[in-house]
Amino acid sequence: MVRARRQDVPVSTTEAITNGIRVEVDAAYSAEHSVPQLGQWFFLYTIRIRNSSDETVQLLARHWIITDATGTVEEVKGPGVVGEQPVLEPGEAFQYTSGCPLAAPWGSMRGRYEMRTASGTRFDAEIPSFELRHPGGTH
Repeated sequence: MVRARRQDVPVSTTEAITNGIRVEVDAAYSAEHSVPQLGQWFFLYTIRIRNSSDETVQLLARHWIITDATGTVEEVKGPGVVGEQPVLEPGEAFQYTSGCPLAAPWGSMRGRYEMRTASGTRFDAEIPSFELRHPGGTH
């Protein structure tokens, strides 16, 4: 996880809603953490998860699918986000910033959060696909 100031302009903004859980993503290239001459491009993304449902939910796990410009696909699974498994009451939101290294100047991420309602029902909240793009990169 990288906690950094968001000095770069977002290169993509997307959102998705699943069962009243709104997931919004802003992504930006981070020149500060990148070394293009060594084939290392780094991107920061900020995610806001808002519970617009009538039920309390908890984020249990994440599953990312990361694809770079070369077609390399990486899957990342694990508990929670940034070391937390937040509980969101109706109307509450949780926001975090993290990062993703790529071996190419552009790519994309998408995924899902495993959620559990207070009544014990589990469901996957979609993390919408978003682009990771170096401002000078071509697609």
